[in-house]
Amino acid sequence: MTTAAPPEPPQERVGLSTNAAGHAVPSAWQRARGRMRAEDPFVGWASSISVALLALFLRMWNLGKPHEFEFDETYYAKDAWSLLHYGYARDYVEKANDHILAGQTTGQWKTTPEMAVHPDVGKWLIALGEKAFGMDPFGWRVSAAVVGALMVLVMCRFARRLTGSTLLGCIAGLLLAFDGLHFVLSRLALLDIFVAFFILCGVHCIVADRDWYRARMARLVPEQINDAQAWGPVRRLLFRPWLLLAGICWGLACGSKWEALYPMAAFGLLAWIWSAGARRSFGVRWSVPKSVLADGIPAFVQIVLVGFIVYVASWTGWLMNAHTYEQNLSATQYTHYAGGQDWPTRTEPDASGPGEVTQSLRSLWYYHQDVYDFHTHFLNDSTHDYASNPGGWLLLNRPVGVAADTDIQPGTQGCDAPAGSDCLRQVLLLGSPAIWWAGCLALLFALVMWVGARDWRYGVAVVGAASTWLPWLQYDDRPIFSFYAIITLPFIVLALTLAIGRILGRSTAPSPRRTAGVVVVGAYLVLVLLNFAWFWPIWTNQLLTHGEWLDRIWFTRWI
Repeated sequence: MTTAAPPEPPQERVGLSTNAAGHAVPSAWQRARGRMRAEDPFVGWASSISVALLALFLRMWNLGKPHEFEFDETYYAKDAWSLLHYGYARDYVEKANDHILAGQTTGQWKTTPEMAVHPDVGKWLIALGEKAFGMDPFGWRVSAAVVGALMVLVMCRFARRLTGSTLLGCIAGLLLAFDGLHFVLSRLALLDIFVAFFILCGVHCIVADRDWYRARMARLVPEQINDAQAWGPVRRLLFRPWLLLAGICWGLACGSKWEALYPMAAFGLLAWIWSAGARRSFGVRWSVPKSVLADGIPAFVQIVLVGFIVYVASWTGWLMNAHTYEQNLSATQYTHYAGGQDWPTRTEPDASGPGEVTQSLRSLWYYHQDVYDFHTHFLNDSTHDYASNPGGWLLLNRPVGVAADTDIQPGTQGCDAPAGSDCLRQVLLLGSPAIWWAGCLALLFALVMWVGARDWRYGVAVVGAASTWLPWLQYDDRPIFSFYAIITLPFIVLALTLAIGRILGRSTAPSPRRTAGVVVVGAYLVLVLLNFAWFWPIWTNQLLTHGEWLDRIWFTRWI
């Protein structure tokens, strides 16, 4: 009698088909059908809001001091007040700053427009604070403080979405909250905190769209696609709400500063690449060319075209006063610097109805050409004491002093310096070394993990940092400042957070590996907190003796 042969043991899978525990990895379709649920949402939101409220408290503390226009606040605070009352940025009289600080706001603005070289969104937000609290330092800084705290909240939620961990989300928010560059910019009426906030929101929306798109694909596709001719769902994926919201955020970012165009382009391409990758993982062959039509065009409409509409709408005040600009600023030094001519609309008869809209939009285009010439040509021969090479920004090569009260003699203003010395106060735009220097290493690690381990989350940090920092290298022939790197900071924080997650490990069970990770991460976070406390006096205009100040100025380039 013949016995049946015993069944062959299952073939062992290797490589990417098994996880760290040796279990078979499910297909992309199966993974998308059963998306990992994050931790308790109430705990997640409560923790994130708590971190943001801590950040808001720190930023609101003594916000109205020093009682002066710090650095470029002299432009944006007055432009914001002008937008609020006249609808466009007007020029101002001589010594307007002194009168405004003394409480006199009437009669400080002329009837002619100012040649503002940045869009209006950030200035409108500053104007909201001035409307609520008045034209004084607290009034023109409070919007930045609120937006800075909101940015911390978005950072918490962004990192939590990428990691699935409330703990790592809160760590990311705390790192952002305790960075000196973010802290000081959240206490100034400059535009950079606003553009950084909207860029982070735009990136968050695109990452959220990645999750939404794959979950939607899993619901629409009953099983893995095996048809070589199939495209996968198209019509039911044309409208992508997260991309529409991203377009609004990118329009507001570009409406704060043009530098948002580079990360907008980078993450717009990434959104399409992710879509093509999703189709390929569901079995669609030739997914890249198919995704150009199925996903690329709808994404372009919802990100770029929607962003463009929002951007143009942000210039409504300018458009309603286009005639004033045509008559006063269409024949300026900026126009003729690169060999340009007066705007054609300057001598054209005023149109009416739809023609007036077209004429105003044409004038806005000519204005943009003048502003572009100003940024790319007019400033080439300029110099500034605090200008720095962007190649060293991530290493904190040259901070920017935005306010200083020096040579305070002993016995005056509370100065207790020894004889022969003096005291001073300063507000310095300097990032926390513990965050930026460690962040550079974390970015290198992120690049290795993105390329080597093919972990897309690290790619978000790398693409974000590259698209917000590297473009500045082409403008190193004109005065640019290290605080422009605030738009790179969220991606440095993200790289740090992902590295911290790697150090902690996935398992929360007690083990020597987990204990060592907690000790290392805890020690680093304590170092960040001590770093923040040490530099606090030169971020908040505190009185220091000359020796105490030098203890915090670690390099001669920081002076």
